[in-house]
Amino acid sequence: MTALAPGSTIGILGGGQLGRMTALAAARLGYRCHVFAPEADGPGMQVAAARTVAAYEDAAALARFAAAVDVVTFEFENVPAAALDALEGRVPCRPGLGALRVAQDRVLEKRFLAEAGLEVAPWREVRSREELADAVAALGLPAVLKTTRMGYDGRGQAVLRTAAEADAAWERLAPRPLVLEAFVPFGREVSAIAARGADGAVVTFEATENRHRQHILDLSIAPAPVGEGVARAARAGAARVAESLGLVGVLALEMFLLADGRLVANEIAPRPHNSGHWTMDACLCGQFEMAVRAVAGLPLLQPGRYHDAVMKNLVGPEEFARWEALAGQPDVALHLYGKAEARAGRKLGHATRLLGLGTVAGVVDPGVLSPL
Repeated sequence: MTALAPGSTIGILGGGQLGRMTALAAARLGYRCHVFAPEADGPGMQVAAARTVAAYEDAAALARFAAAVDVVTFEFENVPAAALDALEGRVPCRPGLGALRVAQDRVLEKRFLAEAGLEVAPWREVRSREELADAVAALGLPAVLKTTRMGYDGRGQAVLRTAAEADAAWERLAPRPLVLEAFVPFGREVSAIAARGADGAVVTFEATENRHRQHILDLSIAPAPVGEGVARAARAGAARVAESLGLVGVLALEMFLLADGRLVANEIAPRPHNSGHWTMDACLCGQFEMAVRAVAGLPLLQPGRYHDAVMKNLVGPEEFARWEALAGQPDVALHLYGKAEARAGRKLGHATRLLGLGTVAGVVDPGVLSPL
């Protein structure tokens, strides 16, 4: 593919904050973005050069959208696959339908990761209460029961410690089938982000440690304070996934780090990821620009990290209320998403504290280092 010329239009399915930050990165490279989403005032819609407000199932609107853009990407993986299927014959779609299908289905995802040579936790597909009982007997408790689709930020899953909890979770979780995963006694959660260009070139960002609160990402520490071998293995795993998918774009690979140094792959996201937000301010080329470069056919750059960083999500009204204080700190890059309602559990922005290179090495508590 010849690189898209400045002034070309990138279509984005989804109007959330990831679409917003992708559109802003695209504008810096001279591209226009046309956002397609059902919501008229989402974060991405606010910065788009053009907008289509329609349901993802609206065939006529999708056809008009395809005719108005030069390439299509998506900002979250719960876009209906049928929407991308309708677009693929009309306009280049990057990443394509294959990457979307894998990321939307935990069964396909786990099989894919294993086939790509990554270690995954023992798991069973569960289609009935009887299969759940058999899976519990095989994997033991504690275990984690998850929906195969539509789960994120802790939604669509339950930790099972007793048979009674298994019965209650079966009644609550949908859609089915479900997946039961053996509980992984991890020491840290780690992610790595890889980008693969239209020419097949792959670059990776530093591995990142992620700390969650109430199942929502709270802090990302970059680079992850882990051994060099672990960091190298995390990046290699993300690159392998990108290559195995034939991805053109950016993806995140989330992993559990065990006490013996092994990494267990948890899930993938074939788009920019919350754990990579620090790259916007700490790298020469952050994850959003890298995503734009990939889908537009531009050469991929090495990230060129020139800061260590700690990224803090601003979740819910209490954390969002700190925006003014954070805006006055000279070593903090503040990003607010323009969401109209500050609901509990909602990601409303993030703040990244920029640190000297080598600062986070060996850090156990980033709060001591970087009180955000």
